[in-house]
Amino acid sequence: MKKILYIYIYIVFISVTAFSQKKESDSLPINIDDYVFVKPGDTLTINLNEFSLLPKHKFNSKDDIRYYLWFRRKVFKAYPYAQLASQRLDSLNIVLQKIKTKRKRRKHVKLVQKYVEGEFSDQIKKMTRTEGRILIKLIHRQTGQTAFQNIKVLRSGWKAFWYNTTANLFNLSLKTEYHPESNNEDFLIEDVLQRAFQDDKLKYQDSKLTFDFLKIITERKSKINVEEYKLMFSKMRKKKKPKKKD
Repeated sequence: MKKILYIYIYIVFISVTAFSQKKESDSLPINIDDYVFVKPGDTLTINLNEFSLLPKHKFNSKDDIRYYLWFRRKVFKAYPYAQLASQRLDSLNIVLQKIKTKRKRRKHVKLVQKYVEGEFSDQIKKMTRTEGRILIKLIHRQTGQTAFQNIKVLRSGWKAFWYNTTANLFNLSLKTEYHPESNNEDFLIEDVLQRAFQDDKLKYQDSKLTFDFLKIITERKSKINVEEYKLMFSKMRKKKKPKKKD
């Protein structure tokens, strides 16, 4: 089982060396008609259907809705990679249980690694840092262990150190964990996922981590905080402004 988890890490390795190749998009969604703007102080409204019970979002402004939709697009891009990798691992695990010799098992694992590389590498190279960070968090969500922990077990602590050092050059960390109960970005990721599962926009895949999202979103009163992304876009725009000549 430890060996097959290498596929997850392989995906992260490819992405870590490629995230700096694409800058964050400076475009925000314009159409926000599908979202209701709930002003501070309004009564919390509950949506009820046969699958789940999730409260409506509370945004501070219509502008915040656009940032949320921008972030949702990032999650939608990163999630399928974690999902498909998990499916490949499940299939691989079933096959490996039927293979008796170590040599044949190693050979089959290498074949799957090569297949995964060809399937994901080109797409992952197109990811931005935000998408890469989301992917690393989703690796933790789907496997129950951080990318760093998996590398340390599969390869060595020394290799894990250097891989994480490389990731740090791009403001990423393979030690990043997924905590929707305490981390705002993780909460936003899980919010996007749960609503996408509910609306059949993403295929449901259970998390290996234990948390009660309905309890989390209720405690947060369904407030959506996108201030860190607004600040990020503000810095990007300042960098793009041409300097005035003296």
